[in-house]
Amino acid sequence: MANFEMFQRTVLSVFLALISLSASAFAPFVIEDIRVEGLQRIAAGTVFNYLPLKVGDELNNKKSASAVKALYKTGFFKDVRLEQQGNVLLVSVVERAAIADITIEGNKVIKTEDLKEGLKGIGLAEGRVLDRALLDKIEAELRRQYLSMGRYGVEIETTVTPLERNRSAVRIQVTEGESARIRQITLIGNQDYETEDLKDLFQLSTGNWLSFFTKNDRYSRQKLTGDLETLRSWYLDRGYINFEVTSAQVSITQDRQEIYVTINMREGNQYKLGHIALKGKMVVPEVELQEKITLQEGAIFSRKDIAAVNESLSERLGQDGYAFANINVIPEMDDAKSTVDLTFLVDPGNRVYVNRVNITGNTKTQDLVVRREMRQYEGSRYSNKEVERSQTRIRKLGYFENVKVDTVPVAG
Repeated sequence: MANFEMFQRTVLSVFLALISLSASAFAPFVIEDIRVEGLQRIAAGTVFNYLPLKVGDELNNKKSASAVKALYKTGFFKDVRLEQQGNVLLVSVVERAAIADITIEGNKVIKTEDLKEGLKGIGLAEGRVLDRALLDKIEAELRRQYLSMGRYGVEIETTVTPLERNRSAVRIQVTEGESARIRQITLIGNQDYETEDLKDLFQLSTGNWLSFFTKNDRYSRQKLTGDLETLRSWYLDRGYINFEVTSAQVSITQDRQEIYVTINMREGNQYKLGHIALKGKMVVPEVELQEKITLQEGAIFSRKDIAAVNESLSERLGQDGYAFANINVIPEMDDAKSTVDLTFLVDPGNRVYVNRVNITGNTKTQDLVVRREMRQYEGSRYSNKEVERSQTRIRKLGYFENVKVDTVPVAG
């Protein structure tokens, strides 16, 4: 019976410790002073800022439990205790260690700065509180970055070294391994175009005798993403408005050395252009804008050609000072006929005048020399034609590797 009672008391004690959150049982009393013990790095003001108690409050068991919970919630402490000393509340804390330094070694294909940026996203950075659960996330995050580059054999080892003043140094050792090679690329769903012709568009490749030098048979998620976008653009420029990649599957052999890529697609029908209209506010002669629309009814729809017309219309408006003109292309599809009517809607915005010409990056000569070549003058109406002339003349001076012009709107 005595053993049973001892067991019962032990279980009860553990249970109460869990639900009380290290808050001692208090007979209600009015707090005359609050003292904090155990701080090493964290300022006392930080504790008082999060502590939902102040001098003059009456403290009871419910409030003490809430106070302990509030301090735990900050993540700064691994232990919090409240004690009563007369009418003084003593807050005893044990801080979590802070990260003093993060060292990453062994990485070559990914820069240390890029790896650390990824670790910041999961809460690991110098100065942050070290959470042991966070260390488990380190391997997952670094592995994610390396897997995206096809480094399926990567190994991550993390070591934490305690330092003075409750700080820790985190050392991450990376063994990158080799990129997996692409064994096979399979396209499913293409009916109008040959598989090999589509594969020629890709950066991803199963390789050839030059792959030892070019590494063009190495898999990376970035390459796959780029290739899928290239494939979409290629079809959209050939009239396949409803084209979509339904899935892209990547599988790896058991030895993690070879990759199989399978791309499923749905081509849809090829569309042609129907009626083409120009609408909106015509601030320049409409006939001049119509001349910029080189698309013909009955031609195959092409996103690239439409974008070129859009740019030509914007450039023409820019010549007359409408630097921030907006051209909206409104398509109207007829699925039964597989045609698309297009409306170019012109919103010229306000005519723009040049307030000021600022020159930056000039270390070769006086600004006066550069300004002499400007054909776009301060106070005059903006003209993209004159801006281009100015850019060409400055480039011909031979002083600069690159000449870039930015047009920035200002108030008024």
